[in-house]
Formats: sequence, structure tokens, C-alpha cells
Amino acid sequence: MAVNFVERIDDGVTIRNVLASVSDKTGLDTFIPSLVKLNPELRIYSTGGTYTAIRELLGPAAARHLVQVSDYTGQPEMQGGLVKTLDFKIYLGLLSETYNPAHAADLKRTQGVALDMVIVNLYPFAQTVAKPDVTVEKARANIDIGGPCMVRAAAKNFLRVASVTDPADYGRLVSELARSKGVMPLKTRFELAQKAFSHTAAYDTAIAAYLKSRTFEDVKSVYQLG
Repeated sequence: MAVNFVERIDDGVTIRNVLASVSDKTGLDTFIPSLVKLNPELRIYSTGGTYTAIRELLGPAAARHLVQVSDYTGQPEMQGGLVKTLDFKIYLGLLSETYNPAHAADLKRTQGVALDMVIVNLYPFAQTVAKPDVTVEKARANIDIGGPCMVRAAAKNFLRVASVTDPADYGRLVSELARSKGVMPLKTRFELAQKAFSHTAAYDTAIAAYLKSRTFEDVKSVYQLG
């Protein structure tokens, strides 16, 4: 297996392109307008309910700052929103390295952009399975696929990308970006990556624990088997 090692990176990265897809929209009403105020050229790529929420938050300015992911990738969402962001162009934007000529060529070839920040939190799996009437199907439907993939890709590439998974961090990030004129330092990107991997690890642990606690009879009881 070929492994790509990086030697040269930038300490500070200007936040120009943001990918946003959140289940918990707490704090979005102040975070998104603050990011736009810090960088009037900011572009936000978003999906589904998050796209709708941001469009309402930005009002007329949405036409300038907001892009539907399906318009960016050229691929419509799969029915039920099962596939929205699992696309080469998205992951090229997340994983590309600043000083890699091949990555730069790929971005140019696909008309892609380097994504500098990901704002993602996951489907509420733990809250769902805590309900007394939960079934295996309700639990299964609340297993997030695209969210953890985006978080992990962004966190892996903390060399360039800020992975924001906790609404409680929005305020301090805005303050930091205001002080640095829209530039996110490596130290903060690394701290966000630490938090992001803890977040996805806890999420997968909750799923594994729930499935382990169920029996095959629990599964059969909720489906019509063909």
C-alpha cells in the first residue's frame, strides 16, 4: 500500500471554503453569519436540511455564499438522503495537500476547491436508541455514514483542514478567527482533529454496543422477510 507523506505545510490557513452538514443545528444561527462577516468571499457547500437552514440564515446573501453540494458535484442526492457527500470531488477537496502538484492538478481538472473547514455533527444515534420504543430499524436508519467519513477525512488532513464537530466550539473559533483575520492556525486544527476522532470513535462504540445488545429475533420482528 502506497502511503503519502507530507513535509511542507502552512501554519495558518485562511478559511475560504466550508463544507457544512449538521444534525444538531444549535449555534448555526450565529456561527455561519460570523464566518461570512469574517470573510465576505466565503463559500459554503451544504446539503439537505443544513442547506435550507443556512439559506434562511443568510437571506439574499445566500445566492453569493451558499452552494448546494449536488450542484457542486453534479450528482443528485440518493433517495432518502442516503448518499449526499460521498463523492470524489468532495474528498479531493478534503484530503488534497497544499504543496502537492498532483493534487493541485486534480483540483484544476475537476474544477474542485480545497475545503478549509468542515462543520459536521452526526445523526443522533445514542439519543435514538435511548428511547423506549426504538426498533432495530429505527436504530439502523440513524447510523450516519457520510458524516463520519467527512469528519475523519478532515481530521486526517489537519495539515490544512479544520474539523468542527462540536457546536460548543463555535464561539471560540469565531473569536480566534477574528483575532487572526480569518486564518486558522495549525495548533487549533490539530486540537480539532483530536476532538473529531474522539467523536467518531464514541459514535462507532455506541453503534457496536447497541447491535451487540440485540438478538436476531429483534431483527426478524421488524421486517417482512422475502
